[in-house]
Amino acid sequence: MKPVLKSALEAIEGIHDGAVLMVGGFGLVGIPEQLILALAEKGTKDLTVISNNCGVDDWGLGLLLQNKQIKKMIGSYVGENKEFERQVLSGELEVELLPQGTLAERIRAGGAGIPAFYTPAGVGTPIAEGKETRLFHGKPYLLEEALVADFSLIRAMHGDYAGNLIYHKTARNFNPMMAAAGSVTIAEVEELHEIGQLTPDHIHTPGIYVQKMIVGQQQKRIERLTVRS
Repeated sequence: MKPVLKSALEAIEGIHDGAVLMVGGFGLVGIPEQLILALAEKGTKDLTVISNNCGVDDWGLGLLLQNKQIKKMIGSYVGENKEFERQVLSGELEVELLPQGTLAERIRAGGAGIPAFYTPAGVGTPIAEGKETRLFHGKPYLLEEALVADFSLIRAMHGDYAGNLIYHKTARNFNPMMAAAGSVTIAEVEELHEIGQLTPDHIHTPGIYVQKMIVGQQQKRIERLTVRS
């Protein structure tokens, strides 16, 4: 059985200044809301964060940006966060932008124990600067190294006391691969079940990848809500 902690603050207690974090989610969908709020409250700083994007100005990872807790961001999209843009242009934030598929594969490779792989994405662009290029069947490919993290913060709809997780629809984005690529994976689940209540064929992340859990309520904000006038 995996430890189920009483609060998000207790769950992130071991996350230290300068840690490398993977944070699940795509936009605001599937982000570990309570774990991020706990990091903002604790004030852990000099973080390297690996995530598809960096939340919005007042929610998600955007809260850590506001607090100047993130030193480096590795992701693929920054379009919804003005504070992100400001910190990048002012030199306050180091950023590594990647094609989205490359980011996903670097994380997946890290979880699978694959140190690096070749991809055609980015050849002939600034992304290729400083990276090895090799020809396969007459076509150039870039060598990309795998990504791993000290801690992975993920969110699931369902979890059981063995740490098995099920994600809800599009919240099954970067969460499963990040769960495998973190040395310590902390899962924020919406509903916790007894062992045996979840159908084995429905499990997305086996409990072997999860070290501890919390049960957290979610606001599930929408990045940009458009309604008929």
